[in-house]
Amino acid sequence: MTVFDDLVGQRTAVAQLRRAVAGADDLVSGGSGTGMTHAWLFTGPPGSGREEAARAFAAALQCTEGGCGHCDSCHQTLAGTHPDVLYVRPSGLSFGVAATRDLVLRASSKPAGGRFRIVLFEDADRATEAASNALLKAVEEPSPRTVWLLCTPTPEDLLVTIRSRCRLATLTSPVTTELVAALTDRDGIDRSTAEQAARASAGRIDRARQLATDPEARSRREEVLSIPMRLDGLGACVAAASRLYEIAEQEAKALTGELDEKEREELKAAFGEGSKGKGVAKAVRGASGALKELEERQKRRATRIKRDSYDRALLDLAAFYRDVLTLQLGAQVERSTEERSGDLRRMAGSGSPESTLRRLDAIMECRGRIAANVHPQIAMEAMTSALLVG
Repeated sequence: MTVFDDLVGQRTAVAQLRRAVAGADDLVSGGSGTGMTHAWLFTGPPGSGREEAARAFAAALQCTEGGCGHCDSCHQTLAGTHPDVLYVRPSGLSFGVAATRDLVLRASSKPAGGRFRIVLFEDADRATEAASNALLKAVEEPSPRTVWLLCTPTPEDLLVTIRSRCRLATLTSPVTTELVAALTDRDGIDRSTAEQAARASAGRIDRARQLATDPEARSRREEVLSIPMRLDGLGACVAAASRLYEIAEQEAKALTGELDEKEREELKAAFGEGSKGKGVAKAVRGASGALKELEERQKRRATRIKRDSYDRALLDLAAFYRDVLTLQLGAQVERSTEERSGDLRRMAGSGSPESTLRRLDAIMECRGRIAANVHPQIAMEAMTSALLVG
């Protein structure tokens, strides 16, 4: 077993990364390091595993055996605790210039014990323009043995000056059979559940795993998919938009609630709350500032998670109309909402491909409005009204 074994459906990318690891070994030994470079850009659609690929690559670079998967270095890197790997994931919707400058400064130091100083920057596309310019300087003039691993959905999400200095590692969406194999072989999920979850995930292994293991996630998706057949008037459109908003809010709350509480308790314990002894009271009083800072980070993260939850619900809705369109056009393709075949056929028979395309456009426009900070419920009300009219 190696660190690359859990990357589903990424044979081409894995082969490229293995060659780079061999080049890194050569570089450490004093060679030219052919195949290895100081900056990498991992791209791929949501759920393709670009962050997981970057983390596996980081582990392989730090491992003396090329990513064996069982040594301390591999375990630490994959767990996010390796002292020479900086893990960056913007907690909010953007990543500012002050945080970027601090990151560049930390990245310039020599490895403490590992072979490389690695910066794994997830969602690098969230960097502001000023932050991107600060990042460019570090990528242009890297410190010796520093490796930057940037992750974005597409190369175009970064400044052209940054991406021109990075080697591209492109990941693709796994096909359904690859997802099913991963769910059954690695997660022990029964084949029927795995097949349905894989079809519904649109090529996203994280979404497939969630749908296969979380009954509440499946229930939320089913309710979203029931919305098109309930739109029989403007009152129903408003009610549907309200419910769609509630579904996304519930999912976001479920994702953040337990994590927020755990972080608060860990912070309080770190400052000695509940302990006794000299100096404890003073330390506990000093925790208030740190707790306030944590709450601000959690608020930013909650905003981001809510945005992702809205988008996930809208994409499930878009999948329904996409499947309607395939029926109207007679396309012989796999349908991610096949379990609602009766609704699909009724919707396909009651409209035209043109009306279905207009509905899909309304969903995409709703996504754009939410991204532009229109209140989600208002954007969804406009969308459901457009879905009714077609």
